[in-house]
Amino acid sequence: MTVQAPRATRVVVSVPGGIGNIGPGLDVLGCAVAGLRDEVTAEWSDAPGVTLLDAGHPDLPRDPARHTSAIAAAAVLEEARRRGVVPARAGIALTAHKQLPLSGGQGGSAASAVAGAVAADALLGASLDTTALLHCCLAAEETVAGRHLDNIAPSLLGGIVLVRSLDPIDVVRLPIPDGLHIVLAHPSQRLRTSEARGVLPKSLPRSDVVHQLAQVGAIVAACYSNDLALLGRSIDDRIAEPARAPLLPGFVEAKRVAMEVGALGASISGAGPTAFALVAGAAAGERVAAAMRDAYAKAGVECTTRVTHVDPNGAVVRTA
Repeated sequence: MTVQAPRATRVVVSVPGGIGNIGPGLDVLGCAVAGLRDEVTAEWSDAPGVTLLDAGHPDLPRDPARHTSAIAAAAVLEEARRRGVVPARAGIALTAHKQLPLSGGQGGSAASAVAGAVAADALLGASLDTTALLHCCLAAEETVAGRHLDNIAPSLLGGIVLVRSLDPIDVVRLPIPDGLHIVLAHPSQRLRTSEARGVLPKSLPRSDVVHQLAQVGAIVAACYSNDLALLGRSIDDRIAEPARAPLLPGFVEAKRVAMEVGALGASISGAGPTAFALVAGAAAGERVAAAMRDAYAKAGVECTTRVTHVDPNGAVVRTA
């Protein structure tokens, strides 16, 4: 069957960043975070394939073969054509607008991939289901950050997401506990995901593996039982955090003071350098944010903080 793509001329998609891993859930847990969003505008073009009109940041590649939003959009275009969708014109042009920090541990590359994929799909008539979109985003994300969905899935779907399987793709949205707020502390540092993954241990003691499995299970239980205290106790990572902490000046002390002033749990957001703390309510969040800023300052590291919450919506599409 051949399907003619609808004649929408311009689509704007905004996508939240997020926290990968959520502590012990290396590559399998993530949540979307409200606030800063990456945005991609897609419109029809006479140039074949996908072109990139604006990369969204001076430090991002202008080559569409190296930009996650364009790679994901090209994968969507190819998949839609494979399914019999006929584009209105020869290609798609993208304009990116970047709010999320580069190499900041806030899911920026994943958000760009999701924005590009969803924008292209919307322009083509929204013919792809969630699994197909995740596959297209994964094709882009693995070129810059590795083959994992813990940032992609929550950026697309919103909320807190468990990645049960990559092959086949199987993701599960978890309930968001009442009153949960998040502090993000972003030090003035860039850390490439490849560098942070490079320090991960090649082998682990069985006791650490068992502990990590228990924490991930406890996080899922905490979300379903609406238990913030259990959620906080479960942010106990014995794999990635100990390996990556030496790459992150000020993190250890910032985590310590966050817990002292009322954080439920704290760890590294994704690959870092951003740190996160879970708190019960906005007032506790402001206390924790101030303490974390002070800790980084004492370590000689400039740091910005924001108090936010889990974004339940994920990708948002506007058409014109």
